[in-house]
Amino acid sequence: MEKTTKKYINKQSRCIICTPDQSAKNTFFFVQEIGILKPDDADAAVSRQNVDSFLIGAVVSGRGELSADGECHPLIKGDCFFVDCRQPYNYKSSEDDPWEIMWVHFNGATSKQYYEYFSSRSKSIFHPQFFDRVAASVSEIIDIYEHGRNYGEILCSKHIMDILTVALTSADNTQHYDSGLKEKLAMVHAYIEDHFSEDLSLEKLSLEFYISKFYLTREYKKIYGKTIFQHIITARINYGKKLLRFSDRSIEEIAHMCGFNDQSYFARQFKKAENQTCLSYRKLWREKEENKNG
Repeated sequence: MEKTTKKYINKQSRCIICTPDQSAKNTFFFVQEIGILKPDDADAAVSRQNVDSFLIGAVVSGRGELSADGECHPLIKGDCFFVDCRQPYNYKSSEDDPWEIMWVHFNGATSKQYYEYFSSRSKSIFHPQFFDRVAASVSEIIDIYEHGRNYGEILCSKHIMDILTVALTSADNTQHYDSGLKEKLAMVHAYIEDHFSEDLSLEKLSLEFYISKFYLTREYKKIYGKTIFQHIITARINYGKKLLRFSDRSIEEIAHMCGFNDQSYFARQFKKAENQTCLSYRKLWREKEENKNG
């Protein structure tokens, strides 16, 4: 693990700029810059764009604001933000109530995919239930760089993954929905799980739950992160996998039992989901069972 620059803003604030080796860049999430900004140094605003990096910030105390995606977001203690630094953004502390903020710039691995998934469900801001986990991970990364611990790049990648997990599991925006809508969408979700093998359609669900197709489609994806069609297909594929592993039924029988009227369509969807054919999947699990029993 290599550090190219390390600078202290004052006795409390700090900023560490990092340059990982090429193997870390090719394999892990890697840190580019990380730090803590204390209230005494919080008067400077940060404004950037066209930077090949992703940024997660966490407000430990005080207030501030973030401008990103064409919107201005007020930030208070316990708020976090996740931005793509290739796009314009800026953040600054409140003059009346200066903040303490922790941040980490990172990249590598599947950073872009994580950000795209996050941004499909949230607009830059998330408020994690367990804020201390984000703060602890940032502190752990700082400690790794300050003390040069063994396997530092691997450990840093793990902590970035932990932060991303908190971000993604806090970004479903369900807190913005009234309880009646959440309950109705939960009923739709459960109904699909129970009736996926039937002839389900958006029209049928719309009539069953007295909700417009457009509204159902839009709000369901916001909460569950997938379309209704994707949920139906996933439930059918999951059942198909179970039948392939634990029954001797033909592919045609399994397709119909899962709710597919067309065996070839089932086969295409299965290969798309599992990256292997139905028969290959069955053969693989049969061989595993034989090896276990043998």
